Amino acid sequence: MSTENFVIPRSVIWKGNYISLLNQQKIPQVTEYLDLKTIEDVWDAIQSLKVRGAPAIGITAAYGLALASLQDKSNTIEDFHHNLKNNRDYLASSRPTAVNLFWALDRLMNSVSGVKTIDVARSTILNEAISIETEDEKVCQTIGEHALSVFKDGDRIMTICNAGSIATAKYGTALAPFYLAKEKNINLSVYACETRPVLQGARLTTWELMQAGVDVTLITDNMAAHTIKSKNISAIIVGADRIAANGDTANKIGTFNLALLAKAFNIPFYVAAPLSTFDPSIEDGNQIPIEERNSEEITQINGVKVAPEGVKVFNPAFDVTPNALIAGIITEKGILSGDFKEEISKLFNT
Repeated sequence: MSTENFVIPRSVIWKGNYISLLNQQKIPQVTEYLDLKTIEDVWDAIQSLKVRGAPAIGITAAYGLALASLQDKSNTIEDFHHNLKNNRDYLASSRPTAVNLFWALDRLMNSVSGVKTIDVARSTILNEAISIETEDEKVCQTIGEHALSVFKDGDRIMTICNAGSIATAKYGTALAPFYLAKEKNINLSVYACETRPVLQGARLTTWELMQAGVDVTLITDNMAAHTIKSKNISAIIVGADRIAANGDTANKIGTFNLALLAKAFNIPFYVAAPLSTFDPSIEDGNQIPIEERNSEEITQINGVKVAPEGVKVFNPAFDVTPNALIAGIITEKGILSGDFKEEISKLFNT
């Protein structure tokens, strides 16, 4: 197949002494890359959703910690480790739900736990951050290959939020099979929910799939049931921000709705996520912290009020899908199904 006009966008690019970051707040109107040169720049980018998607957040945070370590002026390794811990905690405070953020930061911390010199610590941290990015790209490709095995030519598949290339190092998780299908001349059609409250499906998923020439149709979130029925949707696939030990999965608000619809229409509901998104330390979805965001994300559109002044707003960014509604969790190690608690335990205890 010709790869002409086949573009898979990247969101995080390390430039040697700063981060070049795709500003996802500006898409689709403007394709803008920001230069993040301080740890404060990185914190703001994560907190304000200039970067989003659990793996991309983890990669950005890792490079942010590496950036801070390169700029650290400590004279002793003890002071360096002290500052590193403070910087780790600062970056970890940017968002509460995506476990990749904490996983990436702690991986960097562990990589230098026994290091005795500042120069070695700096190079070790940077190399570990680079490894996190390169590993994620390979992981996403593998997830995509496994996911593609459950679809067939001509399938129409629904998704929500943005679990694509710009949410990861490359390829994405839930969107990875669509890029691979394009490369293999397998025809898959995607129906993307707009994804309230900040329209990441409309702004980001449709944008990046169109860059790659993938057949994508945008719908509003409350059209999902009618679309599944009238367009003969064959499956639903979503990403994840955190997966509990029993397989309960947190993802963008509205995902739980789609899982219930999948059960009602008797079509499979898949979750695609790397092992770094699993959190075996929490027993079930009731323990996953759910971020609540600014009410203006619902009461305003582009700064214009669309709701009455003073109206009460409930604006959770995520919901939790119970494991019983999930047909399979697609990882780089294969597709988990059946007893998720047992299958997840095997993955993390072997």
